[in-house]
Amino acid sequence: QVQVVESGGGLVHPGGSLTLSCAVSGFTLGEHAFAWYRQVSGKEREDIACISSNGGYTEISDSVSGRFTLSRNNVNNTIKLQMNNLKSEDSGVYYCAAASTRRLKCIFTSSAYPYWGQGTQVTVSP
Repeated sequence: QVQVVESGGGLVHPGGSLTLSCAVSGFTLGEHAFAWYRQVSGKEREDIACISSNGGYTEISDSVSGRFTLSRNNVNNTIKLQMNNLKSEDSGVYYCAAASTRRLKCIFTSSAYPYWGQGTQVTVSP
């Protein structure tokens, strides 16, 4: 059974940092691309970052570029979204999604990702 589970969310002050993790089971990590999305109640889901199956390509949205980084370790089976210099507008529920692909690049198209976690809440507040 395929499972995607996010963790690492919480409450942080503006300027602080959080590291979100995406744990997976039921499939081979190295054969999947991953993407992170952010959802704020009442707003459209926002693309945050994606990483190719071999980790050679990442894409970071303009809204978080320079502050967020996405990495993966296919040996240790970890996907990590490092979030630095957090702002109040970074608050929301963060979702990790996975798709089986060997493409050299990742894409943000959410419909391309069949496996989703339940989300983890990030709140940035003074």
